[in-house]
Amino acid sequence: MRIVIADDAVLLREGAARLLEDAGFEVVGQAGDAEELLRKVRGHKPDVAIVDIRMPPGDGAEGLHAALQIREELPAVGVLVLSQYAEEHYVTRLLEHGAEGVGYLLKDRISDVERFTEAIRRVAEGGSVLDPEVVSLMLGRKRANGLEELTEREEEVLGLMAEGLTNKGIAEQLSVSERAVERHVTSIFAKLDLPAGAHDHRRVLAVLRYLG
Repeated sequence: MRIVIADDAVLLREGAARLLEDAGFEVVGQAGDAEELLRKVRGHKPDVAIVDIRMPPGDGAEGLHAALQIREELPAVGVLVLSQYAEEHYVTRLLEHGAEGVGYLLKDRISDVERFTEAIRRVAEGGSVLDPEVVSLMLGRKRANGLEELTEREEEVLGLMAEGLTNKGIAEQLSVSERAVERHVTSIFAKLDLPAGAHDHRRVLAVLRYLG
């Protein structure tokens, strides 16, 4: 799997690149600012671009803007955004055009190699990954869009779906059977009025509804 990684902090960028190479990934490019990131991604067309939200030249949300541009220009490239803090408005910006092939993690998660590399693989495969801390923030908000009908367990399952877990992963997390998770997911789809359709990915639609 081919990776481009962008962060203005050289030590963090080099450390993440070494970690990924040791895990079997191929880091085909590194960038220290948003403009260089776009050049590297356009040139290498990697499987995943790992992007720090705050980068030069303005040290604002240039990394996020570059990530959105990558999603628009090269939808086949997965985008995993890293942030120092859990900022909900960045997540909604990132997902406003769909949750497929996109992720948002706190930088602290890099130290958990297994979790970090699994997030990269999920994004590369077209899945979505959200940091648990962000999901916890969103759990506290009540919205009149069908979510208020969910049971506490169904809301918990939907939160884990938002983090990017599969039914098997959710079952392991909650110590229940995979069949039980399937029943909860089916109930969630029904309560959110998400009928089966050839062109709609109900799991992604449910997560988008969850994010409001």
